[in-house]
Amino acid sequence: MAVHIRLTRQGTKKKPFYRIIVTDQRNRRDGRFIEKLGTFNPLDASGAIQLDRVRLAYWVSNGAQLSHTVDRLIKTAPPAASES
Repeated sequence: MAVHIRLTRQGTKKKPFYRIIVTDQRNRRDGRFIEKLGTFNPLDASGAIQLDRVRLAYWVSNGAQLSHTVDRLIKTAPPAASES
């Protein structure tokens, strides 16, 4: 089972927000997932993401692959105040 960390779209039309999730790569974008790691709101002016970095490190150490978008978000977005 190849595990990926990627975004799943939530919200309404023209007002999206995204969950950062751990899922099997064969699952659909908005389908079943293993664990929710955080959220990202692109409409937020600060561009901060809320992310559980301890669980992210756990999954990456166990071989989970980051999607290009999630990898870019983690590297470029400033950390949120309530980040774990």
